[in-house]
Amino acid sequence: MPAFRRRSLVAGVFAAAAAGQAAAQPAELRVGALYPASGPFALPGDESFRGLELATEERNAAGGVAGRQVRLLRGDASDAAQAIAEARRLMGAERAVALFGTHASQLSFAATQAAEVQGIPYLELGAMADSITERGFRNLWRACPRASEVASVGIGAVADALAPAWGVEPRTLRLAILHEDALDGQAVADVQEAEIRSRGLQLATRIGYAARSADFGPVVQRLRAAQADVLLHAGVQNDILLLFRGMEEAGWRPRMVMGAGAGYTYADTARAVGPGFEGTLNVDVAPVAVAEAAAPGAAAFVEAYGRRYGAEPRSGHSLSNYAGARICLDALHRAGGAERDRLRAAMLATDIPEGATAAGWGARFDDTGQNQRARPMVSQWQDGRLVTVRPEAAAVAAMRPRLGAA
Repeated sequence: MPAFRRRSLVAGVFAAAAAGQAAAQPAELRVGALYPASGPFALPGDESFRGLELATEERNAAGGVAGRQVRLLRGDASDAAQAIAEARRLMGAERAVALFGTHASQLSFAATQAAEVQGIPYLELGAMADSITERGFRNLWRACPRASEVASVGIGAVADALAPAWGVEPRTLRLAILHEDALDGQAVADVQEAEIRSRGLQLATRIGYAARSADFGPVVQRLRAAQADVLLHAGVQNDILLLFRGMEEAGWRPRMVMGAGAGYTYADTARAVGPGFEGTLNVDVAPVAVAEAAAPGAAAFVEAYGRRYGAEPRSGHSLSNYAGARICLDALHRAGGAERDRLRAAMLATDIPEGATAAGWGARFDDTGQNQRARPMVSQWQDGRLVTVRPEAAAVAAMRPRLGAA
């Protein structure tokens, strides 16, 4: 056979193979978006989804992931059992090649297990319990901070900011831990207790309570008897309302209340509690009121959110999910899709300096899948608005060392 005919034949074979691969390549990248859309976490679940949705629309406008448009397939995870069922549905009938989620740790813990069994990448943008990434999973990646970092930053703010502002030694303050007996609350409380003891501070009491408790009167009396100066509380919105109502009825409150995200993030909570909520501190992902120099793109995100949804963000959950989704979507793009080994290589190669994203984070993932450059911030309710007060580079206001309206 003449040489030119052999070359033409070989070229034709490769051209046909490439055409076949192109034809086999899906026109879209189907990914699940597993968030609570009903139940007690519906509000933060929807707010978190909006951040992912904005990041996905931005990526699609720029050409998508490796030339394919990303299609978000929503799943409702109102509790752990439903999180598993919805994860399986998305991976099965909906043919999702990766899953994003999840907001609450108990939901994430369940859904990520289901995804790992199927070998499907799970990209966690909001659930914080340390144990989520401590199970040796190879297809799990978490962009957001861990509970241990939330606890450490909070105790640090008490010792390094509140105590000096009150003109007292940190070791003279009596700290009380109050938490819901769910995975998020327990995870934060465990590390808070360890951090208090390691710093030589006083733990006045630690109180756990069952989910959906209706009466916080006895809890307030125990806190009062413990003479708590600072109350560290990890709980959902309804718990916060009952707690502050119980403190008002008892005519007692500590010098400061510090939340750990959840209901402490929402303006609805501040409005429902009233003037007594003024000054409350919160440790969580960055609120939208954060210095642009420390969180470049945060202001642009707020503008984009307003255009898309006709309102301001309801919490920083949308901002943090947006920032985390951008990190993960970029890795998917570099990997050419969601094939797990290529995605793992792309995630491990991610190297974004701290303070280079709209949430104030960087990105560098370890072998467990945890982003080592995600940091929570300290915020405070001031004049009806949640503003960043620590760290200094991200602050838009100084911390006020008092609880309640002046």
